[in-house]
Amino acid sequence: MSKILITGVSGFVGQAVSTRLRRDGLHVLAGTTRQSNHDAGPERVPLYHVPEIGPETDWTQAVSGAEVVIHLAARVHIMKERSSDPFAAFRRVNSEGTKALAIQAAAAGVKRFVFISTVKVTGETSPDTGFTERDVARPEDHYSTSKWEAEQALAGIAKTTEMEVVILRPPLVYGPGVKGNFNALFRAVHAGIILPFGTIHNKRSFLFVGNLADAIVSVATHPDAGNQTFFVSDAENISTPELIQKISAALGKKARVINFPLSLMKVCGLLIGKSSVIKRLISSLTVDINHIRTRLGWQPPFSMEEGLKKTATWFDQDLSK
Repeated sequence: MSKILITGVSGFVGQAVSTRLRRDGLHVLAGTTRQSNHDAGPERVPLYHVPEIGPETDWTQAVSGAEVVIHLAARVHIMKERSSDPFAAFRRVNSEGTKALAIQAAAAGVKRFVFISTVKVTGETSPDTGFTERDVARPEDHYSTSKWEAEQALAGIAKTTEMEVVILRPPLVYGPGVKGNFNALFRAVHAGIILPFGTIHNKRSFLFVGNLADAIVSVATHPDAGNQTFFVSDAENISTPELIQKISAALGKKARVINFPLSLMKVCGLLIGKSSVIKRLISSLTVDINHIRTRLGWQPPFSMEEGLKKTATWFDQDLSK
């Protein structure tokens, strides 16, 4: 039975991936930076504790005997940044930390390294046809730049070792346990807040965490996935108002959306320091998943409606606690 090491197993995506792998009968190990009094994580996965992720991290014990590494752990967007040099902090974990893990994994005989990157390595706004794997990388912030640097380092390691590298570039991921702006949108719809997004005519790709977990298992095990990069999504591109309508249906609430001039929306975002949030709400960011479909025969097992319904069920339960 293949041994699969997952980093970031205690996180939002890590728990879903661990559950899926265990369901398939695969032997899962986990590396975590979280302090724990237990030697097992979600799904009773054996845990290897690492103090932090960076260029000096010792992964020797964790990668020993593993055939596949799924690297989920990362420094993500932080609402209240405390680092005096945020770019250096992102690089240390996402670029240099990933490279160190991959080098040690290759030396230990790991056969395949799966890296979860981001759609944003290709930019913040996509063409009408959606980003494809052939598009030139144009990261625009510290997070996406550090992920792109990691992709480049992994490509170099794949060329000089026998370890295969697979890169997944997901868009915004949602599902039970989601936080950030997606959770805030659920809360706004649930509370009946009037949302001024009726004039937005964009298109965006999203990804249910169950679909991401399924795609990760596919690229970790499929013989034709080696040394490939894949975009992945729910295969449904929708506008911000359409997303609100779908969330409303999942929650059993009535959407309250009004028209509001986009120009004024941008000004308001600038005045309150939320320009980046407004940009994500009104711009298009879609991906073309034809490559993973044709090469691996992968299709998202859950529709967006199913994913949002599962998210709504969790949301209602979480509110009642």
